[in-house]
Amino acid sequence: MHLTPEHFTSEQRLDDGVLERAFTLGAPGPLGEIPGILWTPATASAAAPAPLILLGHPPLGLDKMYPRLVARARHAAADGFAAATIELPGSGDRPRWPEAEQARADLRRAMEAGEPVSDEIIDRLVLPMVDQVVPEWQTALDALLALPELGGPVGYSGGVISIGTRLAVVEPRISAAVLFAGSFVPRAIYEEARQVTIPLHVLLQWDDEGGHRQAALDLFDAFGSKEKTLNANMGGHAGVPQFAGDAAAQFFTRHLR
Repeated sequence: MHLTPEHFTSEQRLDDGVLERAFTLGAPGPLGEIPGILWTPATASAAAPAPLILLGHPPLGLDKMYPRLVARARHAAADGFAAATIELPGSGDRPRWPEAEQARADLRRAMEAGEPVSDEIIDRLVLPMVDQVVPEWQTALDALLALPELGGPVGYSGGVISIGTRLAVVEPRISAAVLFAGSFVPRAIYEEARQVTIPLHVLLQWDDEGGHRQAALDLFDAFGSKEKTLNANMGGHAGVPQFAGDAAAQFFTRHLR
């Protein structure tokens, strides 16, 4: 699939020269089309294509996540990288996903009751999303890399960490990944992690309210990459310090240049 002018639904130039374009890709099936946003630095051109960073995020909807995503994209553009994201299935204006909604409801009930979250709930919550989102990311990547102003190598940055793990295994165009810990990890993903060989930089908030610390440590230990870094900082899920973001940016500069 190629991104053509009719795929782009809006365009604006931000005050730092970054070009922001919303796009929609066709997707057969009940979960509808794939909306997304592409940010390209002013320096990107067919003569000097920019490396691309895929921005992962939780399934809260692009509207809610936009302030954080555009800040990450502008930071990437300042380093000469393009950035793109897609709306996750069941989020935003995409059709409802009843199975995912039921799994989230079961998760909330368990946590509010102070009960352990079972492997069965985690599997129902995460694995179908990974199975659906990873091919959608690959479809988006096909279309994005067909644009003359974009080129490889490609990085992945963000969560859900299980999505990033699967992408690192199955998508050879991704050369390096910054993975955000802080989400539930199915047992099957630990086995997939052993197949990951690309350089990794994992961000972990030590006091994450979801209590995901041990899961993140176990997953980090399972990754098969020869180069992997764990950047752990005190604070809650949304309290990643600026210097941790700077270290992640330096990681991409080393590996995508």
